[in-house]
Amino acid sequence: DHTTDPETGLPVYSLYGKTRKPTAEMLEGIDVLVFDIQDIGCRFYTYISTMGLAMEAAAEQGKEFVVLDRPNPIGGTIVEGPLLDAGKESFVGYHTIPVRHGMTIGELAKMFKAEKKLKLKLTVVPMRYWTRNRRFEATGVAWVNPSPNMRSLQAAALYPGIGLLETTNLSVGRGTKQPFTVMGAPWLDGEALTRYLDKRHPGVEIKPAEFTPTASKYKGERCSGVHFYVTDDREFRPVRLGLDIALWLRKHYPKQWQIDRLPRLLGNDRVYQMIRKGEPLGEIMEVCDEDAQSFLERRRPYLLYP
Repeated sequence: DHTTDPETGLPVYSLYGKTRKPTAEMLEGIDVLVFDIQDIGCRFYTYISTMGLAMEAAAEQGKEFVVLDRPNPIGGTIVEGPLLDAGKESFVGYHTIPVRHGMTIGELAKMFKAEKKLKLKLTVVPMRYWTRNRRFEATGVAWVNPSPNMRSLQAAALYPGIGLLETTNLSVGRGTKQPFTVMGAPWLDGEALTRYLDKRHPGVEIKPAEFTPTASKYKGERCSGVHFYVTDDREFRPVRLGLDIALWLRKHYPKQWQIDRLPRLLGNDRVYQMIRKGEPLGEIMEVCDEDAQSFLERRRPYLLYP
């Protein structure tokens, strides 16, 4: 909700409720709009949508837009498809980018301006010393939760794959102490899923887990599922993990698992139909990898760091 800052008396406007794009009234009397928010490197983590909508508003109202760049905590080299289909743009999919884009907010701002043809005075204040392959731990920047349930670098590393499944009838750990590092449901056999996933995904340890969310989906219900621990973020591919889980659920729980809710975050009809039909993971990953390769070329003009 909108509030007023008690010390200065200045209005504070919420962009995470009914209003997601700054209005002309909100921008009245300001010269520059500054974006200084930590992203986590995933298409459906909505801070980049807020940035894009704010850029649109700034362009419409003739305001300068400044981005104070920050590290991508899950790295700047690895990109994982699929791409968002054109025409499926939404607040959880602002632009036609992959699930894991491997860009900083400053780089994305440059892309949004160019590809959406925004008539905007944009300034990106770059980071010093950051490189695309630099681990977040090596930056010396302390982890501060960018949102209430994004509580660790582990959660951020897993989010592009585990978060991908959140709109279906699975708990992804909201209402527990470990959001996005556990996943399950009352109707799921966590031990069977663990046996299936074991040794199929380098860079992550997978163990059976039981948990009872105190809030959100399945509040107060015992869930059987799995716990994930990333051991090597350079080998681990979270989107591949999420798609593999989706295929297993489609095969073993065709009635219980509500696959119809998957497209909201997946955003790619070709991959969705392949999952519905139970096509092999390898064939699905070929489609995702083609999207990732095309995006690596497409993003090249907007990169700020080696």
